[in-house]
Amino acid sequence: MARIELKNICKKFKAEKNKLGFIEKLNPLVLLIQMMKTNQADMTVKPPGGVFSIENLQLTIPDGKVMVILGPSGCGKSTLLRLIAGLIQPNSGEIFYDGVNMQEIPPGERKIGMVFQNYALYPHFTSKKNILSYFFFHKHTPELDQLAQEKYRKTSELLGVEIEYLLDKSPAHLSGGEQQRVALGRCITRDPALFLLDEPFSNLDQRLREKYRLELKKLLRHFNITTVYVTHDQQEALILGDLLTIMHIGRIEQTGTPEEIYNTPHSLFVAEFLNLDTDTPAINRLEGEVIAPHLQGLLVGVRSEDIELCDKHSRDAFPGTIAEVRHIPLKRATILCVNLGNNELYVRLPLTQNVSRNEDIRMRFKKYHLFDKHSGLRVRSYPEA
Repeated sequence: MARIELKNICKKFKAEKNKLGFIEKLNPLVLLIQMMKTNQADMTVKPPGGVFSIENLQLTIPDGKVMVILGPSGCGKSTLLRLIAGLIQPNSGEIFYDGVNMQEIPPGERKIGMVFQNYALYPHFTSKKNILSYFFFHKHTPELDQLAQEKYRKTSELLGVEIEYLLDKSPAHLSGGEQQRVALGRCITRDPALFLLDEPFSNLDQRLREKYRLELKKLLRHFNITTVYVTHDQQEALILGDLLTIMHIGRIEQTGTPEEIYNTPHSLFVAEFLNLDTDTPAINRLEGEVIAPHLQGLLVGVRSEDIELCDKHSRDAFPGTIAEVRHIPLKRATILCVNLGNNELYVRLPLTQNVSRNEDIRMRFKKYHLFDKHSGLRVRSYPEA
């Protein structure tokens, strides 16, 4: 296990020439071979979403925890993962594993287990040989062979009996889910101090994603190994992550538990990005003066579940008119679209609450956040957390 610290990391991207030539994005298999076979990591990778800069990035990943890096496509999630792995080097700043500076430590010596988005299996190896591929890049000795067999036995037990049916097949004859299992097996046999996983389920259908992420959660709990997991799937992040890091255009917006980030978002971007229920927008926006005159110039953000209907005599209530009513019996919820002056709010109510379209109502905000209009940062919340 390892505690990972990134201190003042800066990385500017541009098209650079190196021994591999001009490149946009390296095939993960090339990166994996680079990790296993050499001590060199002088490759420059241009991020797929276009050129951006990482400036003074700070991040701590606690020992034994699963940190999920979450953010929109092209924000720098995979770039951050490759910086941690040493597959690309920062222009400045330091990366520590358990207090040891990794600047001079090549990827192959960092005890990393990686699973890529397309699994990066060796096409000419069988599944078993892929799982044990780490040992093929080391000098064979009786002791090493015995260790390889023991690791293979333990890995097969953890992955379940189904892995036995895949052993003699090549990657070309495996389904996406089977390739994912083999890639995880290869990751485990390296006996890593750190797991790095880059959207390993993105190529699977919904049923297989649900199955394998639960299986992965069991594996991560079993090993208790520090893990950095990159995804854009919020449900996956909530299932797997002890901690979330929200990224946006090369910078970290907020790090914390899912509950901390949802209840006290650092910025309007975070509040609008993390959406636990897609039946409604993540957060309703309205002008501050709607709440009180002294809030003019601020933005109010209120979650749909934090709005309740009240009687016409209630204090601190706001008048509105129901524009739309949508019942969702499977979730035992009713979703309202309510006009409040020039603002449109979405309200989540219990299915049993009786309301109708065009009905005039009064609402109360149980909790809301105030954001600065220019910076988007949260100023404060009511009631204070």
